[in-house]
Amino acid sequence: MLERFLFPRRCPICDDFIAGDKKICENCVGIPRLVPAPRCMKCGKNIDDSNEEFCRDCNRDRHFFTRGVALYEYDSVKDSLNNFKNASRPEYAEYYAENIVKYLGETIKEFEADALIPIPLHISKYKKRGYNQSELLANEISKRTGIPVLNDCLKRVKKTKEQKKLNDTERQKNLVGAFHMSEKGVKLEKVILVDDVYTTGATLDEAAKALLSRGITKIYYLTVAIGTDV
Repeated sequence: MLERFLFPRRCPICDDFIAGDKKICENCVGIPRLVPAPRCMKCGKNIDDSNEEFCRDCNRDRHFFTRGVALYEYDSVKDSLNNFKNASRPEYAEYYAENIVKYLGETIKEFEADALIPIPLHISKYKKRGYNQSELLANEISKRTGIPVLNDCLKRVKKTKEQKKLNDTERQKNLVGAFHMSEKGVKLEKVILVDDVYTTGATLDEAAKALLSRGITKIYYLTVAIGTDV
């Protein structure tokens, strides 16, 4: 109780202080939008036509991950995610993870993953930010599912530019060779990559390539949010 008084919780959507043990303020409860069905069978993005299995992106581009799902539509939580990463709000991970497990828990069970692997930050960005948001998410999801987290088997060995400032082709080139997997993960068969946002899938694809090179056969992913089919 004293901790809550000294360090009151902030709403993960509007960032205002909230009283008591509430996780989100009343005015923001309806703002985050769950990704609605029908969803792409590859990336989990909402698609307009229920007769289609895959979104336009996944029909056009090859992905190296097996399948993935996201909790929210990106536009509904983009300010929240920006604060999570860039405004020193690591505590938002608890809210996101709680809802990921609440709404996507059955899908997570279907993945039968051996481990959760957070998408790593380059050491320079980690030092600047002070934490890796994907690692925080993975740790909170692990607490609720019992799936262990491997924080040190996947490394970001290349300092890349911000993906959001690049076009699709530039994003692919920007990430080539960005990740390396250590020998620690060679006995894994199925893993779940954890990240905050899925945009084009370029980051997850490059990470998946590194994991595939070490013999992992099924690579799933979880993200807080995903963009719309374009």
